[in-house]
Amino acid sequence: MEQIIGFFCKLAFLSAVGIATTSGLDIPEGFEYDKKGYVAYCPCMGRFGNQADHFLGALAFAKGLDRTLILPPWVEYEYMKPSSSQIPFDKYFQVEPLKKFHRVITMEKFMKEIAPVIWPPGERTGICYVFRDNGKCPMKEGNPFGPFWDNFKIEFDNHRSYQPLSYSTQYSNIKEKWHEVFPVSTYPVLAFSGAPAAFPVNAENRKLHIFLQWSNFINSEAEDFIAKELSDGPFVGVHLRRGSDFKKACEHATSGQQFFASPQCLGSNNEHGKMSYELCYPDRQMIAKQLKTIIKKIKATAVYVATDHNPSLKELKTDLKGTKVKIIQRTPSEPHVDLAILGRSDHYIGNCVSSFSAFAKRERDAANKPSSFWYFDMKKPKNIDSNKTEL
Repeated sequence: MEQIIGFFCKLAFLSAVGIATTSGLDIPEGFEYDKKGYVAYCPCMGRFGNQADHFLGALAFAKGLDRTLILPPWVEYEYMKPSSSQIPFDKYFQVEPLKKFHRVITMEKFMKEIAPVIWPPGERTGICYVFRDNGKCPMKEGNPFGPFWDNFKIEFDNHRSYQPLSYSTQYSNIKEKWHEVFPVSTYPVLAFSGAPAAFPVNAENRKLHIFLQWSNFINSEAEDFIAKELSDGPFVGVHLRRGSDFKKACEHATSGQQFFASPQCLGSNNEHGKMSYELCYPDRQMIAKQLKTIIKKIKATAVYVATDHNPSLKELKTDLKGTKVKIIQRTPSEPHVDLAILGRSDHYIGNCVSSFSAFAKRERDAANKPSSFWYFDMKKPKNIDSNKTEL
C-alpha cells in the first residue's frame, strides 16, 4: 500500500513541477507539428546490432504513447578516433516505410524545422530512469552521450526521472501513467538519455523489422556485389564471431541463463534449449560440418562470410576443401552492406547470441527466408523449426 501511495504522490509532484509548456510558447498560427508530442533518445549502448535492437523497441514505445519518434543518427566508433561519429539515420535506412507503422521524423529535420519553435533552447528537459548524485540525469556524461547531443548543439536545462514507469506500453495503464507524469503540454519532447527499450529486443517487437528497409545506397552496394561475385548459383551467407574479445565474453555464458541476443534462438524462457559456451563460440569442426550440410542441401556454389576475425576465412577454406565452393568476403568490409548481402543469401547461418546476427535473422524472417544458428540447429530436437520466429 505504501508503494502505491508513494507512486501516486510522485505522479502529483512531477505533474506539478513548473517548467515551460507548449501553451506558453510563441507558436505561429498554422505552424505544423505533432501536437501529440515527440520521443527522442540517444542510441548510446553498444554498436550497430545493439542499437538496431533498441530502435525497434523505441519505435514500439513511441507508437504506444502515440508520439512521433525522432529518428536518431546511428552512433559509430572509428578506430583511433577519440570521439564517436553520428551518422544520419537515412544514410542506411529509408524513412517512408517506417511511416506505414507510425509517425517518424529524422532528427536533422526535427532540429532544423520543429525544435526552434516547440523545444527551444532554455526549455529542454533530459529524462532518465534515475538521477545521479548531483540530482541530474547523465545526459551528456562521456562518449557517446556528449558527442551525440552536441552534434545538434543541445543543452539540457531541466532533468526528470521516469522511475518507476515502464516503457512496455502493452501492459495495462502504462500509457495512461506516462501521460499523467509527462503531459504533452509540459513535455512536448521526451528526450531520453538512452533508448526507452529493452535489450535484446522483446519478442513481440521483432516483427517491426519489416518496416526497417535498407536505403537505396545500401541496396545498390549489395546488389552490385552479388551480381559481380555471387551470381553463379545459390550461396550461403554466414556470420562468424571469432574474435578474441567475443571468445572471452563467451566464457561467461552460463547454462540456463540468457546471454546477449540468445532469446532469438533459445526463446524468452529457454523453452528451446539452454545457453552454453559451444552455442556462443562453436568450434571449427562444428562450423564446417554445418556448412557442408547446407551447401549440399541447396547446391551452393559460394559461401559469403561476414566476420570480426579475418583468419576465419583461411580456416574455412581449409575446412571446406573439396566442396568446390568459393569463399567470399567483401573488402573492405562494410557492416551494413554485409548485412544486406546476408539478407539476400539463399540460406543464412548466424550466431545465436550476436545482435549483429539477429539483425539479419529478423530481416530474413520478414521475407520468409530460411535461416539457422551455429551449433543450435545441429543439436536441437527435431520438432523445433528455426525458420519460424516467435512474434
